[in-house]
Amino acid sequence: MLLYSFLILFVVGLAFVIGLERTFRFFFQKHKMKATSFFLGGVFIVLIGWPIVGVILEFYGFFLLFRGFFPVVVGFIRRIPVLGYLLNLPFISGYVDKMSESNNMV
Repeated sequence: MLLYSFLILFVVGLAFVIGLERTFRFFFQKHKMKATSFFLGGVFIVLIGWPIVGVILEFYGFFLLFRGFFPVVVGFIRRIPVLGYLLNLPFISGYVDKMSESNNMV
């Protein structure tokens, strides 16, 4: 439930920061329709009463929508003293590096 709240509040915050029109254009770009469908489909599925399935679909859509930002976020987190140390541990750094590699434009 906490993850669901985070996803919804993130999208609402995005709309407040960049405006409704730019948020709408971001979500409904031609190459992001699959991601938007998963995200909004997940919201609908939660509303009809299947919260676990809906949150999984939303999370997948969220990941597809914002995966272009992950390299920036990982770079920022690596500069934070304790979190940067954790992300640079040998068994974690390979996974984080692979996850943060993204050739997709936002």
